This record gives sequence, C-alpha cells and structure tokens, in this order.
Amino acid sequence: MIVLVLLGGGAAVVSNIVNPSENFIIVKVRVPELSALAKRGKISFDKNCAQCHGANGSGTDKGPPFVHTTYNPGHHGDDAFYRAAKKGVQSHHWPFGNMPAQPQVSDRQLAGVIKYVRELQQANGIYYKAHRM
Repeated sequence: MIVLVLLGGGAAVVSNIVNPSENFIIVKVRVPELSALAKRGKISFDKNCAQCHGANGSGTDKGPPFVHTTYNPGHHGDDAFYRAAKKGVQSHHWPFGNMPAQPQVSDRQLAGVIKYVRELQQANGIYYKAHRM
C-alpha cells in the first residue's frame, strides 16, 4: 500500500514537470511605457520579488504571476499587496507555500512596486473586477 502511494505521488510530480497544471502558470507579459513611480517600483520588484514572481510579474515555479486576474484590484487591492509584503501571507490561491514577509522593502519602495504591478496589469487587460464569493 505504501509503495502504491509513493508511486502515485511520484507520478503526480512527473506529470506536473511534463505537463504543468494551471497552478504553475507563467504568463506572457506586455510591458508598457512606465510612469516614473512604476520605473522605480520595477527596480525594487526586480531586486526583491522577481526571483519568485518572475520577470515583470510573469510567475515562476516558486511563485504565482501578478499579471493574472486573481490579483485584479477588486480581489487583491493595493492594501493586500502591502500587507503581504509587510507581514507575509499564507498560501491560499496557489500551491507555492507561504510567502514570507519582506522587511527589507520600505514603504516608499512598496508603493512603487504596487504601482509597477498595477501598470503591468492594465497594459495586459487586467482591471478592477468585483470579487464575489
């Protein structure tokens, strides 16, 4: 019985490597001309966020894409990004695990990161959509 469970788990891992589920999505991102604040935010994002959330918020196998409807302002407002960076967040939409707090990112830098993400989202057709449960 244990061998069957282990084989089944191994098959699931191989399946995700060969055919990743939509939970491991990496999106193609169109980068617009950025505002001055968003340009500064991109620098902070690249230094502190891109390792997990991908270049331009496209996602990686370590973290979800921010250029995704899940992160539209109606579902994850700016304050949600702020709280996640300041306090960390438990995994709830994706199977990447919990996100640790990012205390090295100042409030000013975080304002730029959020502006950068929002401008990327808008350039890729992601706008406010009321969240319904």
